[in-house]
Amino acid sequence: MIHMEYYLVVSTVMMFAGIYGFFTRRNLLAILISVELILNSVDINFAVFNRFLFPGQLEGFFFALFAIGVSAAETAVAIAIIINIYRNIRNIQVKNMNELNG
Repeated sequence: MIHMEYYLVVSTVMMFAGIYGFFTRRNLLAILISVELILNSVDINFAVFNRFLFPGQLEGFFFALFAIGVSAAETAVAIAIIINIYRNIRNIQVKNMNELNG
């Protein structure tokens, strides 16, 4: 049986990789992928804590499924916004977002 710490290490690495990507990327799609990485690390934590704290119950897995559904809806909305931005200014770099005002 794999110890809880190994899952938490993987989740922590995913979380910090997502945070690093969020603050360092300049492309909106790369930022969106970083946010999804952060959300997936949270889903891993839901499943791990459910498995080790309440082994016979499924609440953590249902929370993870709900979070996956919410992140899928968030991704669909974000991609629609990014496509709309691209149609208007022909670029999805964050530095060009000030062109939306005028």
